[in-house]
Amino acid sequence: MQIQIQNLSKSFGATPVLRDISLDIASRELFFLLGPSGCGKTTLLRLIAGFYQADSGELLFGGRAMNRVPPHERNTGMVFQNYALWPHMTVAENVAYGLEVRKVPAEERRRRVAEALAGVRMEAYADRSPNALSGGQQQRVALARALVVRPDVLLLDEPLSNLDARLRLEMRDEIRRIHAETRITTIYVTHDQKEALSLAGRMAVLKEGRIEQLDTPRAVYRNPANRFVADFLGETNWIEGLAEADRDRIRVETASGRFELPLREGFGSRTPVWLGFRPESAVLDPGAAGTNSFDVRLLQANYLGETEELVVESGSCRWKLFVRPDERSFAEGESLRVRLRPEDLLLLPL
Repeated sequence: MQIQIQNLSKSFGATPVLRDISLDIASRELFFLLGPSGCGKTTLLRLIAGFYQADSGELLFGGRAMNRVPPHERNTGMVFQNYALWPHMTVAENVAYGLEVRKVPAEERRRRVAEALAGVRMEAYADRSPNALSGGQQQRVALARALVVRPDVLLLDEPLSNLDARLRLEMRDEIRRIHAETRITTIYVTHDQKEALSLAGRMAVLKEGRIEQLDTPRAVYRNPANRFVADFLGETNWIEGLAEADRDRIRVETASGRFELPLREGFGSRTPVWLGFRPESAVLDPGAAGTNSFDVRLLQANYLGETEELVVESGSCRWKLFVRPDERSFAEGESLRVRLRPEDLLLLPL
């Protein structure tokens, strides 16, 4: 089911929550709405579900206007952050509820409930109470309840936020598998960057009710539209500089040295810029010299198992570097030589 959102706005009282939102979500896409608390992502999801009505703009499912269509006629399935399972019903009864509302015959209802529970690998728990399940198991039941009605659109509102780190990883894989098998158009709301980067086909990053950037996870991470997007979607180190465009490259003069990166539009002669790089893109290279290399002083080293976090300073800048742990140990105050690849540098107007 293709979803089109055209100039959608929504306020609560005098407070604007969504401001002229427009985007197209392709049929069968796994699409993410990402942003900090209060950015409007859950409000947008509830507008799509029909729980809220827009103040202006249009919402279309497969070309059909949905603004005045009630929630129960939109054929959407929704998974809430708190799962919203009824404790007085068994797992099977919870999953069957939407089919009962739709007056599906009993025999077909039993068959579809069994299929839905098998699809989320919970068929052995059909007769249990939701209170007897773990958080991950409850989330699977909530997914089964949303899927059993065979929705055209699946809506997920921060579905993994109540799970511990290990269960979140497990459920990410489950959501990826379920989407690959069902190919239902899915809209997933989260503030967790790793969830979005690992699962999304495309994502929209929201801030204060507006879309800051809309693209694939790789494109948003590698080429953020502005500092808000760069800083929200992972850590970034920044330094001020002056950019000078050449025939095939841009040179940036900073207090930490000179940097070169591939030519980009919008940067002319002596343009004030933010030059940035992700902590994991830094390479420790004692022999590096010249462009795209610089010295830092180590302030702190934190061993994290799969990586080592180095807190360093260069002039007045304090940065983080993520490096692969090795047998050597780092000493506070030591000097380190850092090298960056041109393609790993970020450049934004100051």
